[in-house]
Amino acid sequence: MNEPNAVELLLVEDNPQDLELALRALRAAKLTNRIHIARDGAEALDFIFCEGLYAARRAADAPKVILLDLKLPKIDGLDVLKRIKSDPRTKTIPVVVLTSSKEKNDVVASYQLGVNAYIVKPVNSERFSEAVRDLGLFWLLRNQPPLVAR
Repeated sequence: MNEPNAVELLLVEDNPQDLELALRALRAAKLTNRIHIARDGAEALDFIFCEGLYAARRAADAPKVILLDLKLPKIDGLDVLKRIKSDPRTKTIPVVVLTSSKEKNDVVASYQLGVNAYIVKPVNSERFSEAVRDLGLFWLLRNQPPLVAR
């Protein structure tokens, strides 16, 4: 992950307004140099597992953290989370659910599948930006991941 082209953060978000707010917050915190955006669950899985359009990507360049919306087109966020956390190659990647869903079933299912944190998107755009900035700072700069060969 020390290579200049390695992705540090995978942002999986289909809502254009939330995506722009998240990117603006990450830019303000100077955390945008290595971000990849996936706009649906299928694209996220292709990126993570180096399939489809991303078949040439090196699996060793896995993101340091994944910010994952739950309500996604093509493949639901819970299914994406399940695949990430059930695969030995990717299960140690921190996944933070960042969603508008306050549904108890989504929260419980996310934790049962191994999510590292569950954050409900604040309605207020300023608070949303603060939440994304704080998540980026914690997971990219402060969190110490396990040292495992990927």
